Amino acid sequence: MIVVRKLPARYAPIVTPFVLSILMTAVVSVISTLRSLGATPAFLATWPGAWGLSWLVAFPTLLVVLPVVRRVVAWLVEAPPGR
Repeated sequence: MIVVRKLPARYAPIVTPFVLSILMTAVVSVISTLRSLGATPAFLATWPGAWGLSWLVAFPTLLVVLPVVRRVVAWLVEAPPGR
């Protein structure tokens, strides 16, 4: 059995935007690359570069923007009972 050690909780503010940026940029870049090139061999050659560039922009952007988004959401949404 393989045991995977978890990261300490203090890394959550970095891991969350890291995983989110990977998933979101993968989905968006697949859609936009398919739309522009179609399902062709060029798609397979082009998509990894398109995804990589979009991820390089998205991850640092999320690190900067996520605290602002959390404040806006807290302003718009009621706190759960007991808080």
